[in-house]
Amino acid sequence: MTDQSQLPHPTRRNWVWFILQWMLLVVAIPMWGVKIRGREKLPAGGALLLLNHQSFLDPIIFAMTLRRPVSFLARDSLFKVPIVGWILRRTYVMPISREAASTASIREAARRMQHGLLVGIFPEGTRTADGNVNEFKPGFVALVRRGQVPVVPIGIAGTFQAYSRKAMIPRPGPRICMVVGDPIVGDELEQLTKRGEEETLAAVAHERVSACHREAEEWRARRWFGPRKKSTA
Repeated sequence: MTDQSQLPHPTRRNWVWFILQWMLLVVAIPMWGVKIRGREKLPAGGALLLLNHQSFLDPIIFAMTLRRPVSFLARDSLFKVPIVGWILRRTYVMPISREAASTASIREAARRMQHGLLVGIFPEGTRTADGNVNEFKPGFVALVRRGQVPVVPIGIAGTFQAYSRKAMIPRPGPRICMVVGDPIVGDELEQLTKRGEEETLAAVAHERVSACHREAEEWRARRWFGPRKKSTA
């Protein structure tokens, strides 16, 4: 049985997380009018969240909209930066090498998911250069298999315009929208995690995240952040 004694509570934010979250809300809402829909689709227990990667803002913006913590994977070099490393450790971020996803990182991420935490990853491996969803790196497949928890696709739109990889500082103004898709669970997840189904799993995951991203882009393109109109067809 996995030892969960050293892990944080899966649904309660610690004081560092709580203070940072409210500080970010005060800044982000006026700057970008952040909106999210589909939060009710997030499982009550552990899950693996797959997000497209537009900007350094992505994990911050997404996590601040939830009432429970998300344990993201981030490159290990960030933990060596003064203050940043201290914050990362106290907001449940896990280090991972960009060169190779170690078995230790995968084991730790799976341990946290099985404990009931939400674990967030960016399967593209790096930020997009043009705002589109890039091809997924194969490393995330091992984490899906190891976790054996619901896999949730999430699309983010607007963070590329707010703070692209070429920008020096974030730009106020662009609206940011996020869409949480239907989780991959049950028989579908069992089929996709079978040996020999790696390419199918990667393709399905990419399409689900891309669909959420397209929906988020359509949402932010509207003049007003209103509810979607029902189809008359």
